[in-house]
Amino acid sequence: MSRFIIDFAAIRLSDVGVVGGKNASLGEMTVALTDKGIRVPPGFATTAEAFWTFLDVNGIRSSLAALMQQLDRNSFSNLAETGAAARKLILRAVLPEELKIAITEAYRQLGKGGALPVAVRSSATAEDMPEASFAGQHESYLNICGEEAVLQAVQRCFASLYTDRAIKYREDKGFEHSKIALSAGIQLMVQTNKGCSGVGFTLEPESGFRDVILLSGIWGLGENIVQGKVMPDEFYLFKPTLKAGKEAILQKKLGDKAWTLCLDDTPGAAEPVMNKPTAEQDRRRYVLTDPEILTLGRWALEIEEHYRCPMDIEWAKDGVTGELFLLQARPETVHAGKTVQTQWQYVLKEKGPVLVKGEAIGEKLTTGTARLLASPQEAGRLQEGDIVVTTNTSPDWDPVLKKVAAIITDSGGRTSHAAIVARELGVPAIVGATGATTVIRDGMPVTVSCCEGKTGYVYAGVLSYEQKEVSLSDITMPESTEAALIISDPDQAFRLSFLPNDGVGLLRMEFIITHAIGIHPMALVHFDQLKDEREKAAIEALTGLYADKKHFFIEKLSQGIATIAAAFYPKDVIVRMSDFKTNEYAQLLGGKDFEPLEENPMLGFRGASRYYNPLYREGFGLECAAVRRVREDMGLTNVKVMIPFCRTVAEGKKVLSVMAAYGLSRADGLEVYVMAEIPSNVLEAEAFAEIFDGFSIGSNDLTQLTLGLDRDSALVADLFSEEDPAPKKMIAMMIQAARKAGVRIGLCGQAPSDFPDFAAFLVKEGINSISFNPDALIRGIANICQAEKVGAAPPAF
Repeated sequence: MSRFIIDFAAIRLSDVGVVGGKNASLGEMTVALTDKGIRVPPGFATTAEAFWTFLDVNGIRSSLAALMQQLDRNSFSNLAETGAAARKLILRAVLPEELKIAITEAYRQLGKGGALPVAVRSSATAEDMPEASFAGQHESYLNICGEEAVLQAVQRCFASLYTDRAIKYREDKGFEHSKIALSAGIQLMVQTNKGCSGVGFTLEPESGFRDVILLSGIWGLGENIVQGKVMPDEFYLFKPTLKAGKEAILQKKLGDKAWTLCLDDTPGAAEPVMNKPTAEQDRRRYVLTDPEILTLGRWALEIEEHYRCPMDIEWAKDGVTGELFLLQARPETVHAGKTVQTQWQYVLKEKGPVLVKGEAIGEKLTTGTARLLASPQEAGRLQEGDIVVTTNTSPDWDPVLKKVAAIITDSGGRTSHAAIVARELGVPAIVGATGATTVIRDGMPVTVSCCEGKTGYVYAGVLSYEQKEVSLSDITMPESTEAALIISDPDQAFRLSFLPNDGVGLLRMEFIITHAIGIHPMALVHFDQLKDEREKAAIEALTGLYADKKHFFIEKLSQGIATIAAAFYPKDVIVRMSDFKTNEYAQLLGGKDFEPLEENPMLGFRGASRYYNPLYREGFGLECAAVRRVREDMGLTNVKVMIPFCRTVAEGKKVLSVMAAYGLSRADGLEVYVMAEIPSNVLEAEAFAEIFDGFSIGSNDLTQLTLGLDRDSALVADLFSEEDPAPKKMIAMMIQAARKAGVRIGLCGQAPSDFPDFAAFLVKEGINSISFNPDALIRGIANICQAEKVGAAPPAF
């Protein structure tokens, strides 16, 4: 159009020096990805030459340079006054006539003669480079309508090159102020105030796991999600099965979305936008449908493949037309280019009172003094190493947060400003910790724990903990014996996948049922039969999004299993079907109406005996439906299943028949294992091998049933030992029988990591795999490797 204006359709990524990273990326997507179905709102950008001409015509370039020379680079004590003076210089200047004409003509063409509302965004000429994102450092102005308003917004964008946070950011990154120009992007507004918007990452932002996409979304304009003012909906997708056309949504988490930021059309309104409470029906539904989630996921894949690096995107849905758009795409800067060579492991050695909990950002643990701050202006109260506690943060907080040991916010999600900054700084954060600023007192010593999964906890007091660095690059895996993991918590899966491993030898689904579902499956099948009205109300509240309450159980269980299966894909993940005892099932919501009272639940109605019994068969059907959804609909065929506590071969046949009736059949390629934890499994191993694909020795139950003792009884606990000759003989017999039958056999337990001699015994007998708890895996691998050196295991088959 002119030397001052370029249309998005004429901009490529190579034009970063002309229009900045943000506008260059918008142009790149417009030109290169439109034919992939990706929609980018049309617009144009002012050039770096326009900015330099503006400064020179007004004669303020040298004045700005002089102001930056006066900056206190030690304590930045005069940062606020320096930034204010720089912005004042720019705002008092006058746009050159040629630039005004170019902008107004381009604006008219964009609106096809009409004064359509636009967004005016800032884009620095060094912006969105891999070494510096500049995200959130400069200002954007929404719903700008009319030629004069657009010109004013452009000038305000120019001035935002010298916000306090932008000046400090350039200082931290080593950019020379006088060499950075500001390009303004003028783009047609998407009516997100009547729709929804959000952000996304083409990796898992905590661990850096590369095979997932995380999308977050809220109602209305996107500023609420960045500033962490609301808890957004979150959606995880698995890239390999998304590419294969499967239902690749691993997780869906409903956020509170308590506020909706929308445009304020009131005549004479002081601000162009306003926050209003979100309607209850909108809070209780997802902002995106499954097809929309999958569409955005596919767009994210296309963008990542085009840019050849993990990406951070912004998306929006027009509430009038229902169309989806991408508003931005920039390289992800925290994990990009990194390889995991070491892991820091943190373990609390004691527990204290939990003050608040929320979303854990990072995987670290720290202690310190809580410092309650209402705004960045209170930064003078903050000491190096303090833990800042506040309602939420914005880019204005960036200079303040450089000195904190941890961040705690009342609101916000994984893609909020506080979460993003915490990852960049490498400090733990807990966001969405409702009530933090009320419960935590200023000056209180606290412990911030983000090492216990996706939920972070703030404990009262300074608790003792253990911290150790594990080098992953020096670990050699065993040659003949597989080393797998025992996992219960899906929130730990992506982080644990970086440990050296041969998959998951035991996925305990009980944790998922307890923590993600909390309801007895039969209470969902027969909801109307429940007698306790309070429990009925609690179940109703949890399942409100589901017309059929059974689908709540199926979806939540399948999402938990799928998350772990995806983290270790394509390695095997062996899912043990539920093995609660009757007293444990009864603790679930609605459970007491469906569970019999037993004198000895450990030896009673548990495991396989439940699956074909009318008292639980329909509940088992929901478990089968969840596994079937993971394998068939979601495409995670690395999932195998395992049947616990199967007393007889006849019982095993009944279970397999029920599974087939519910759509899980070995004829469809599904492998079904059985736990070897009862002496009858050992004595009848050959017959069990005829109907199952393999065994997994449950050494705890096998030991207690061989020795005839209750390991939970303090009176006889000292007699419990897997190294006792009797259980060792049973284990040896089991391994020999499995090898003779030509089926795989593994063992799940603590002993091979605690006792090198026990690991050597298993290796000598020819065990195929040993599964360890995560904290014992490295030690267990070392024990296996040592055992293989001493005496090679029998050849694999």
